[in-house]
Amino acid sequence: MLTSIALLSLDQKTRHLESLRTALSLLADPVKYLVDMPITLFRQTADSIHSHTDLKKENEHLREDHLMQQTRLLKLDALEKENIRLRALLENSFKLGEQVMIAELLSIKMAPYEHIVSVNKGTRFGVHPQQAVMDENGVVGQVIRSFPMSADVMLITDPNHAIPVQVNRNGLLTIAVGSGQINRLVLPFLPNDADIKPGDLLITSGLGGVFPQGYPVAVVDKFTSESDKPFATVTATPKAFLDRSRELMIVWSNSTPIPLDSKQATEQKEVLEDAIE
Repeated sequence: MLTSIALLSLDQKTRHLESLRTALSLLADPVKYLVDMPITLFRQTADSIHSHTDLKKENEHLREDHLMQQTRLLKLDALEKENIRLRALLENSFKLGEQVMIAELLSIKMAPYEHIVSVNKGTRFGVHPQQAVMDENGVVGQVIRSFPMSADVMLITDPNHAIPVQVNRNGLLTIAVGSGQINRLVLPFLPNDADIKPGDLLITSGLGGVFPQGYPVAVVDKFTSESDKPFATVTATPKAFLDRSRELMIVWSNSTPIPLDSKQATEQKEVLEDAIE
């Protein structure tokens, strides 16, 4: 203790101990840093782990949000395309001149070589067999069975379907028959010298009473004369998008109003207003 008091007194009166204090400081500082190092490393590690956890959670949240936004964009894109299709149907329905009703596709019959679809309009809306069915591009087929809430439509490519057509260029009349392939019609009753060629537009002739005159049906894509046969081989591609259309138009070929009650008329009006929006 006496030594400590003597050193304190000497330090107060002279500066001889400054160099000694500096030397001792150089020795003590590394020890102090070594003592503090574990605590410092622990805190830095803890902060790093915490920051990494926060960043990972934020990244997961942003990824989920991105997926949700992407899904919404896909839905909006689908709705936009549906709106475009509905507008096209409505615009074409006014151009046709006949009374029409928009119906949505419900299901597709899966039997081999049978091209039949179901729509969500039936006798409750005045739908009946032998009505023409269209999309915004051309003839789709005709109603073959009607139920209260739905109807079956045979496509023009069904092997059992035949539609009277005429060549728009020269008025030549013939019959287009389904081939069993969704993108092909055949014209089996044209002679080898018939005035028809690839690129000719086929429209409904109005004969038979099912399809009103003047609707686009198909475009001729092949004409081959058969010297050893009485008829040429002629095929055509349907104008309607038979494998893609989800909204169809059921056509009334006369001016008789659709027999709807007030509730049904209101529902049909709402469908049309929603489609326009």
